[in-house]
Amino acid sequence: MYQWIYKQGVKRRNPVLPEAEQFLQETDRWSRAELEAYQLAKLQELVHWAYTNSPYYQKLFNEAGIHPMDIQELADLPLIPPITKETLIQENEAIHATATFDKLFFSETSGSTGTPLTFQRDLEWDARHRAAIHRGYSWYGIKPWDRNGYFWGYNLAIKKHWKLKLMDRLVNRFRIFSYEKHEINKFIKKLERADYLEGYSSMIYHVARKIEQEKLPVQTHLKMIKGTSEKIFDAYQPTVERVFGRKMISEYGAAETGIIAFECPEGKMHMTMENVIVEVIDGEILVTNLFSKAFPIIRYKLGDYVELDTESQCSCGRAHTIVKSVMGRIGKEIFGEKMTYPSLTFYYIFKNIVMDSGSAIHYQVLQHRKGHLEFRMEQQLTAKMRQQLEAEIKKYFATDMTYEIVEQAFFHRDGGKLKDFVSFVE
Repeated sequence: MYQWIYKQGVKRRNPVLPEAEQFLQETDRWSRAELEAYQLAKLQELVHWAYTNSPYYQKLFNEAGIHPMDIQELADLPLIPPITKETLIQENEAIHATATFDKLFFSETSGSTGTPLTFQRDLEWDARHRAAIHRGYSWYGIKPWDRNGYFWGYNLAIKKHWKLKLMDRLVNRFRIFSYEKHEINKFIKKLERADYLEGYSSMIYHVARKIEQEKLPVQTHLKMIKGTSEKIFDAYQPTVERVFGRKMISEYGAAETGIIAFECPEGKMHMTMENVIVEVIDGEILVTNLFSKAFPIIRYKLGDYVELDTESQCSCGRAHTIVKSVMGRIGKEIFGEKMTYPSLTFYYIFKNIVMDSGSAIHYQVLQHRKGHLEFRMEQQLTAKMRQQLEAEIKKYFATDMTYEIVEQAFFHRDGGKLKDFVSFVE
């Protein structure tokens, strides 16, 4: 029944999706050379389209003294000046293509880092985005209509609560609406027939931890647990795996870029090279969405530090570039008394502790004033772990920073999402 409902919904919402899904299945085993040749062809098509149909890009190209014909190989992409989220917001109308589309989908970012971004996606863009997700699901033997648990929002207004319940029922989905014990028990019961879980990684971990603490019996046959929209801390994995029987895997992307990478069963995050081109400059990711014709996204500074692995061959056999790690957000700086530091510093502090001791720490760092940091730890630290943490803090900040370490602490949520660093310093 759910397969029939799903296919009827696809016909109504986006009939282009099945073709996009079939294509990504065919290219799943392409060689790196085939993937890059395809990227170049689609890039040239996108650049010509943007120059012809987007007033903003026509002006950008003209002012930079370049023409679409100048893009003869992938290495020519840096000729085009990059754009930021501020650009997409301030030049929103001029970036949108003036061409007519059969159908457009309204999209909006969460706005957790400032003003929300709104834009329109065309049919092919929407189809490629969803097809990338579904291809990732297929690596785990999952169909889009399979039974799934959803960790995304709870304690909603009554009217919206029931609307979500109806929609969830149609798409064979169930979600948890609070962390109360009776709600968790109902969720556990539904898990017995679920094929996969997905949603905010911190929520998945929190529920798993609650189940473990309450010693609630769980029976699952899950094929996949996917964490998204937040960092998946190493400290999450042991609890999630003990409770649900599987580790949490990553999906990396954003509303405006589409799916950038998806983790395979071998533990490697494979870039969706058929849909996006990724550059990394000084650790910062720039994304070009090859199907963003309604609202061209070319050399977009997403705001993340990432590390790529272009040399290794994954044992799964896929030749797509591997996203080795998403190290953190760019933007908020750490302010010492005299110097400033990138927020990436915390990634290295806690990575070093894991590398030295094998101990993963679930943490959050808050800065309320210059020259002082509050390190919040979920767990009670051993004397050795605390000593290691203090040594790392002093190594990176020396005498420029005072700090306090709060153990067994609650974490601050910024715009609904859990972030490893939150600054209140303007």
